[in-house]
Amino acid sequence: MNTHLDQIAWRPVSRPLWAIALAAALLPAAVGAQGAPAGAAATAVPAPAAAPAAGQAPEYRLGGGDVLRITVYQNPDLTLETRVTEAGIVSYPLLGNLRLGGQTVTAAEKQIADGLRNGNFVKQPQVSIVVTQVRGNQASVLGMVNRPGRYPIEVAGMRLSDLLATAGGTAVGGADTLVITGLREGRPFRTEIDLPTLFADSNRSKDILIQNGDTVWVDRQPQVYIYGEVQRPGPLRLERGMTLMQALAAGGGLTQRGTERGIKVHRRSGEGQVQVLQPAMQERMRDGDVVFVRESLF
Repeated sequence: MNTHLDQIAWRPVSRPLWAIALAAALLPAAVGAQGAPAGAAATAVPAPAAAPAAGQAPEYRLGGGDVLRITVYQNPDLTLETRVTEAGIVSYPLLGNLRLGGQTVTAAEKQIADGLRNGNFVKQPQVSIVVTQVRGNQASVLGMVNRPGRYPIEVAGMRLSDLLATAGGTAVGGADTLVITGLREGRPFRTEIDLPTLFADSNRSKDILIQNGDTVWVDRQPQVYIYGEVQRPGPLRLERGMTLMQALAAGGGLTQRGTERGIKVHRRSGEGQVQVLQPAMQERMRDGDVVFVRESLF
């Protein structure tokens, strides 16, 4: 009898495979729940902020001096037109001082809506913020442009070409090369951009993004000066790769009394000394060269 009971006790109990797999899957979760400290289940883990999609321009961020119009749907008493202080603070009814500087418009709307909802002031607030005047993010355009001045960066994706277009483009006497200065990651930033090659690169790598505080400087165009026996003496725009022969042609050519023999070019060296040269017709000119065409003796 005992032998029979022992055989029954040691007989393996068959279980379906799905039951075994389910128990194996639930075992780590059960062990983790038992090992977790009390109150851990009630702690909410905030979701990470959504990153902008690839290729999507970043949203404008509020800055000190910006003028905002804040409205709450069906709550006209909460409408406010205010200015962001230099410290990035906005004083809003019922909520007090809010730090909105450096935030995007969407994030600022959410911060006000959360404050009104959590304070039980408005059940389901729908907040809208409109930047009526951009003063916190500006860039300057100086030098040989049609409308020099300080311009607001109304969109976060403003590029160099957009800023130049806002300033009316380069003036007649403007150079083909401009200089951009500012700050990048807290460090001084300076770069030179060649305008003719600005759109040569398909990825627009040279059409850099403009940031708050940037300054664009457009210098005057390089010039050469020609006088003597030429048709149109005076200053000439120095084109790229311009030779002495091309400079004479731009000046209308020689007069009847002019001669190609003995043409002199006065050129300032790096030490500031003026050198008198007699270059060949195919020699390239430099900025500031002064060309003298002498009169023929015969």
